[in-house]
Amino acid sequence: MKPILPLQHPLAADALRTLRDKHTSPCRFREAVRRLTTLLVAEATRDLTTEPVQIETPIQTTTAQELRSRIGIIPILRAGLSMVDPFLDLLPHAEVWHLGFYRDERTLQPVAYYQKLPAGRPVDVAFVLDPMLATGGSAIAALQDLKTWGVKQTCFLGLLAAPEGIERVQHTFPDTRIHLCAIDERLNEHGYIVPGLGDAGDRAFNAAAN
Repeated sequence: MKPILPLQHPLAADALRTLRDKHTSPCRFREAVRRLTTLLVAEATRDLTTEPVQIETPIQTTTAQELRSRIGIIPILRAGLSMVDPFLDLLPHAEVWHLGFYRDERTLQPVAYYQKLPAGRPVDVAFVLDPMLATGGSAIAALQDLKTWGVKQTCFLGLLAAPEGIERVQHTFPDTRIHLCAIDERLNEHGYIVPGLGDAGDRAFNAAAN
């Protein structure tokens, strides 16, 4: 299994404070998600392969490095959408494909309602985006879809996780790398991360029930 190392950075700690605060507005919440995702992407893409290419600078010919892998960004709807733009800021040529799941509040199991993966040649590396890794159900369902598609290298990016969700994903997909900003204490009886930050999708898109 791949080791899990939460992101250790003062900028991440400050952004997490903003996310956890129940008084944070949706606008500031999205800004904090953007900052954290940018830091995560920089860390998660360290081992992407490059190939040498010859280019002409204004001065002379030189050798530079170019990314050659097809990169797929796979946000889990709805909350994962808030992580897409900062990812594309760093990898503007990545492909974006969507998977949608909602959680059955009685069984806490994921229910698929949308899948948009093209038939044919899969991407070389797929990054699954979801702010919260709680029970792990949606992450496992998404990774299974990617495995069926034929993706060989997968990575999960999340802001917060519960130990229970990490354990389930690692047990089912031990070769999937997991990058997180923080690992919280546990899940409560309703399957929410404690202390957590509430429902990331509701808070990011101003859809929380009054």
